[in-house]
Amino acid sequence: MLADLIRRLAAPPDPAPLAPEDCRLALAALMVRLARADDSYTGRERQRIDRILAERYRLDAASATALRAEAEAAEEAAPDTVRFTRHIKAAVPYEDRVGVIEALWQVATADEVDADERAFLRLVANLIGVTDQDSGLARQRAAEAAPRRSGPWG
Repeated sequence: MLADLIRRLAAPPDPAPLAPEDCRLALAALMVRLARADDSYTGRERQRIDRILAERYRLDAASATALRAEAEAAEEAAPDTVRFTRHIKAAVPYEDRVGVIEALWQVATADEVDADERAFLRLVANLIGVTDQDSGLARQRAAEAAPRRSGPWG
């Protein structure tokens, strides 16, 4: 299945729309790519990705973890971000693409958001056609929903 997705992601610019499962994998791979953008892919980020996937797609914990693991492999195999964003833009309505950006901001807020993560989020928002204003509002919602940390361990 992963090889088939990678083949479709590398296809010419006008491929057939992705199945819902493939859109899930593309979003999960973007989450992983974002979490790895600062060269520190932490357990907190993995847990946040699993939680977002479970909530967004109504998955149990094991299924969310399996989807993230599959996304990690897809992210490593994909040469660029456009492979994922092109399909999301084509298959996902605008309002749901704003939700994609909000989910990515939720991952980014799992730890301190750095310049590389902010740049990645600006790139993804642009590639999937989300306005700066809607991206900013998605960032605010994600920040408001983020669990508060009370020191280095909590």
